[in-house]
Formats: sequence, C-alpha cells, structure tokens
Amino acid sequence: MSNPWAPPPQPRRQRIDPRTAIWIIAGVALVAVLVRSHRVHSYSVLILVALIPSVILHEVSHGAVALAFGDDTAKRAGRLTLNPKSHVDPFGTIILPAIMTLSGVGAFGYAKPVPVNPSRLRSPRNQGVLVSLVGPAVNIALAAAFGLAFRSGIPIAQKYLVFNGTGPLWAQFLFWAGYINIILAAFNLIPLPPLDGSVVVERVLPASALPGYYRIRPYTMFLPLLLILIPGALAHILGPVQNWWGNLMVG
Repeated sequence: MSNPWAPPPQPRRQRIDPRTAIWIIAGVALVAVLVRSHRVHSYSVLILVALIPSVILHEVSHGAVALAFGDDTAKRAGRLTLNPKSHVDPFGTIILPAIMTLSGVGAFGYAKPVPVNPSRLRSPRNQGVLVSLVGPAVNIALAAAFGLAFRSGIPIAQKYLVFNGTGPLWAQFLFWAGYINIILAAFNLIPLPPLDGSVVVERVLPASALPGYYRIRPYTMFLPLLLILIPGALAHILGPVQNWWGNLMVG
C-alpha cells in the first residue's frame, strides 16, 4: 500500500547520451579551431547555425500539416519535436554541410525526412500537395522575416560591410539566415523526386500509377545529389535566386 504522505514522484531528468555529448564538444572544438586558423570564415559558421533549425522546422511542418489532415505517422515516430536529435541525418545534416563548407562551396544540407503516409490523409491527392509544399512555405516565411529585419534595420553602409564578409555578427546572421532559407525553398521546389516540388509531377500522375511511384520515391535521393555534385548545375538553377536576394537586400 502506498504512503499517502509520501511526496509525489519527481519526473526523471533526461540525460544526454555521453557519446552525443562527446560529438557535440568535438564539433564545437573543431569549428572553433577552423575559424581561428582561418580555414573556415565566420559567415560559414553563421550559415550552419541558421541551416540546422531551418531544415528542422521545414521537416516538422510536413508532419504537423499531415497530422492536421489525419496522418499521425510523424507523431507516432516522435518527429513532431524541435529536438535536433530526432531529425539529424548523419550525411545530410553533418557530413555534407561540413564537406561543402571546407571546400569553400558554401553550406547546404537536409534533415532526416519526416515520415508521411499519404493513404492516411483524408484527401490524399489534394492534401498531399499541401503537406509537401508547407516545407518550402515555412522557409519562405523565415526568409521574409529575416530579410525584412535586415533590409529595414541595417544602415546601407553596414549592408555593404556584410556583403564583404565584415560588419556586426548579428547583421551577418540576419542576412545569411534569410539567404539560406530562400535557397532551401528554391531548391526544394525543384520538381525532382524526392524534393517537395515533385508533388507537381505526382499530382498529374493517374491514380493507378501512384502506388508504383510511392514505392520508388524513397530510392530517388541520388537525383538531387547529382545537382549538387555536377559542376555548375546547381548554380545555373539557383543563381537567379541568389542574385535576386542580394539585390533585394540592398534596397
């Protein structure tokens, strides 16, 4: 029999996995050494800092909208959380951005895709479009917020300092956070599976072809990677977006 006068049990504190802590400390130390040795510029670190929460919010939004339309797959998988541990993809979130940063190309990456079961949606064909497009929409909203703060809150002289890689860190962060989000949105809207823009292709397919399409879709990850690896391919697609964003921020 339990003691009615006993204090209520205290919730167990979640402890960080020692291996996770070691990786975090090692990663922070590596970034610090690279920055101090001028192997990595401070703006590359700012891009990485903006990139991780941006891709996490992108993925969580897919699961949240799917849940609103009747699919609780992401919720049951524990993916409707902002905890980075639940979304980190070893290659897309760590290895790829690190390689691109060290090579001087810039930082780009992705989080582990949130699982969505279209058959659980109340209207799979129509609501599936919204589930896919909400991710880029979130990135566009973030880009608009950061871009508006930069455009209206930074004097023109400091803007040119930011463009030259100097200026206050907070001003650099506003610019690069907006930049990375508009690039994430543009990249994900490319109509190539498994990117979100492929929902346009998916929507025009006849219903009889969808089961086969869904089966092969998980194996198309190499297609957007080709755009990244083929010299000039990604720059040709995203170059106009980069120029437009830079010109917009000057005004």
